[in-house]
Amino acid sequence: MSLATNMSLEDTSHPGAPGPGELVPSRYAVQIGEIEVLVISDGVLPLPTTMLAHNAEPAVREAWLNHMFLPQDSLDWPLNVVVARSGGQTILLDAGLGLDPDLHLPRAGQLISRLGAAGVDLASVTDVVLTHLHMDHIGGLLVDGVKEKLRPDLRIHLAAAEVKFWEAPDFSQTRMPPGFPDALRATAKRFVNEYRSHLRLYDDECEVAPGVVARRTGGHTPGHSVIRLASGGDRLTFAGDAVFAVGFDQPDWHNGFEHDPEEAARVRVGLLRELAATGELLVATHLPFPSVCHVAVEGDAFRWVPVFWDY
Repeated sequence: MSLATNMSLEDTSHPGAPGPGELVPSRYAVQIGEIEVLVISDGVLPLPTTMLAHNAEPAVREAWLNHMFLPQDSLDWPLNVVVARSGGQTILLDAGLGLDPDLHLPRAGQLISRLGAAGVDLASVTDVVLTHLHMDHIGGLLVDGVKEKLRPDLRIHLAAAEVKFWEAPDFSQTRMPPGFPDALRATAKRFVNEYRSHLRLYDDECEVAPGVVARRTGGHTPGHSVIRLASGGDRLTFAGDAVFAVGFDQPDWHNGFEHDPEEAARVRVGLLRELAATGELLVATHLPFPSVCHVAVEGDAFRWVPVFWDY
């Protein structure tokens, strides 16, 4: 069965047509050679704008927000997840936030319902690739009733360094809102405990399916990884949290969720240079939906070039 049938791509390739109960579309289809890709919105995560750059002068950060016509106090961070099909495998790249009522985030955690609206049966997912173990990338698999719908032979691919890090995580260089460190610790521990038998750990690189390769970058977390999709001369990189919207023209700004912000900045610059050189597509967790874009070099920094929607 092709992904076009399994995931109802015939409908989702026209993102101007929302699904039932949706005011705006929440899925967008892209073809990468023989690999069929669906970007799905898990919703938005409202966070203080100080999270964008805790090493920037407040006036400089304020000027950037004004330049981008963004509010000064709180900003809605998009949450994007990718579903891909290659070589008969259906692969989920990250799993969204799930539900954490203690953090009062009702506009996030929409992935499971939106997978259903896109025609993606949880039982059809053969593999999950996790960029890292922050709760907004794994929580969807912890929603009540989800594990029971997944295949018993589901493979979850994750860098071994990430599992090791969360045994005793270091938050000394992060700048998170109250409550987040405890929630992140608890969610990562619960996830590893519940899905340990499904984990397929790798050191530096792992080919998950034909043309689907996960590569550890570190930085954001020690085991943070990006996933490259390549087929027929087309390429797309899912960058997880290696790139944020501010990171194109301010790649050296430190995000509050980065456990090693200086290394994260080095990873970001290296990745953006690579993507600018190859001209391939980029999707990242917290870029505005559907996130699909190109990267261009601009002076000492970069330029974010969103693709035109294919209606």
